[in-house]
Amino acid sequence: MKVLVDPESGCCNGVRMAIEKSEEFLKQSGSLYSLGAIVHNGAEIARLSQLGMETVGYEDLPSLSGKTILIRAHGEPPSTYKMIEEFGVKLIDCTCPVVLALQKKIAKKYSEIAPRGGKILIFGKIGHAEVNGLVGQVAGDACVISSLDDLKALIMSGEIDLDKELALFSQTTKDPAHYQEICDYLRGRIPAESLSIYNTICAQVSSRHKKLEKFASECSVLYFVCGKESSNGRVLYDSCKRVNPRSYKIEGVEDINLSDIDDNDIVGICGAASTTRWQLERVADFITRSKGDSSNY
Repeated sequence: MKVLVDPESGCCNGVRMAIEKSEEFLKQSGSLYSLGAIVHNGAEIARLSQLGMETVGYEDLPSLSGKTILIRAHGEPPSTYKMIEEFGVKLIDCTCPVVLALQKKIAKKYSEIAPRGGKILIFGKIGHAEVNGLVGQVAGDACVISSLDDLKALIMSGEIDLDKELALFSQTTKDPAHYQEICDYLRGRIPAESLSIYNTICAQVSSRHKKLEKFASECSVLYFVCGKESSNGRVLYDSCKRVNPRSYKIEGVEDINLSDIDDNDIVGICGAASTTRWQLERVADFITRSKGDSSNY
């Protein structure tokens, strides 16, 4: 048996920077509030909680005057910043630079096409924190779709008028192949001069799909480590599962069934953009010690 940890897996840059900033602040003050879970990763939230981080919601802002709150990598709509200022809350803004750039693009494009009856369309998970922040850039005047079927339904209902200008954006962590499918569908139905398509999937996340599929195909068993709430994790795991049927999504070592591993297996371990390296290495160490074999991680 051989155990391999995917060298490309681990937190994306935006999440990593948010965690590092929170750790630095906690070392100095011992207390920090995060507006929503800093990462969709229960194990990492528990670790940061032990250092003094507390997850709060919008309803808690009025009681946090003088306290410091962190805006996570997903970003927030302008209305959140107004509330933070109104209630006298100090701020550490950890919005991912890629997300921040996307917010600005959407706001700018909206200002151009809205006066002409144009529409902003966002491919993303409805209700996801990043998507809420994106929709907030246009005061809610945008259509969010999670699939091609959603798009077709909006066209059928008349909410999207194909005779009007349309600008298409994607949540930064979506599957590039699914986004391409939506892009192609619209290109076949809207004149080029009326359709603007933006490649806003994070390059780091986008490249991870193909790299993870290759890694999964080279292993006989795969453990994909991620939190239950990770949207990116679900997308990436599905990609792995397509190329390797013996793929298992886990949160930690407690989810591993060692009987799934044979003595001659190559066991691969990888994760989502919200999965930390220490979690991947803990899984590798557990399997190695439990099966009593060597590993290459």
